[in-house]
Amino acid sequence: MADSRQIQVIHGPSLNLLGTREPEIYGSTTLEEINATLESAAKKLGAVVECFQSNHEGALIDCIHHAISWADGILINPGGLTHTSVALRDALAATALPVVEVHLSNVFAREEFRRHSMISGIAVGVVSGFGPASYRLGIEALVDHLAAG
Repeated sequence: MADSRQIQVIHGPSLNLLGTREPEIYGSTTLEEINATLESAAKKLGAVVECFQSNHEGALIDCIHHAISWADGILINPGGLTHTSVALRDALAATALPVVEVHLSNVFAREEFRRHSMISGIAVGVVSGFGPASYRLGIEALVDHLAAG
């Protein structure tokens, strides 16, 4: 699939604990299950995903910088860094790649501090509150955006 879209998927801090971490908020789906669903959805859309998770801001930034050399877009759930990381925002903006921000929970229905995103201002869109489906909806939106050119 030489013409397929290349998507870097980035999962931020504590998302490696999905499936057991606060299931009443984040559900019981594991990160591995989300990644498998993303790979399947991407394939149907003529895209390929590379998934990365880290609990370390610097590793996330290094992944973002590396994406400049190969990716067509970035799908990111920044986790708790959503609300605090200027460095993550700057790294994403520096790529000049389209970014879609996703969240499992509806951040606007949660604590006040979660209602502000450092990332959404540079993202082409945000998908929030649909559980694991947020990722699938996000990849569909990103591939549609890339196809629209």
